[in-house]
Amino acid sequence: MSIQQNKVVAMHYKVTDPQGTELDSSFGGDPLVFLYGHGSLIPGLEKALADKAPGDTFNATIAAADAYGERHDQLIQSVPRSMFESMDVEVGMRFRAAGPDGQEHSVIIVEVGEEEVVVDGNHPLSGIDLTFDVEVLQVRDATDDEIAHGHAHGMDGKADH
Repeated sequence: MSIQQNKVVAMHYKVTDPQGTELDSSFGGDPLVFLYGHGSLIPGLEKALADKAPGDTFNATIAAADAYGERHDQLIQSVPRSMFESMDVEVGMRFRAAGPDGQEHSVIIVEVGEEEVVVDGNHPLSGIDLTFDVEVLQVRDATDDEIAHGHAHGMDGKADH
């Protein structure tokens, strides 16, 4: 059975940056289990998985635009330190912040000054081409519940959610 819309897939993966630094891996742990075609993965990796079958192994380099997107300078902003009230903020801390559109976005603190704090709303992996080493373990039909819910309920289709 090959990977296509509404199939549940179990796979192992390792992802590296252009310098070969490992960013994440499921090898040696539990595989990633997901419902294909429902936006669970970055677009480029989902496209690379199309029509693969259990036992397939492959390597795919995904351009930043098809991974976590390009970096956008307008998502880096200085905000008054007073916005963090009495918190002891440090570089690397992550927060949820309301954007001008009213939507909540994840931001990371990149600089802390006396009066201002610089936050970056870009995904930490934006602007980076990523290379995936993938091993497809299992593929099965999704249940009606999984399709309705938009996510896999484990490889057996019965996991609690």
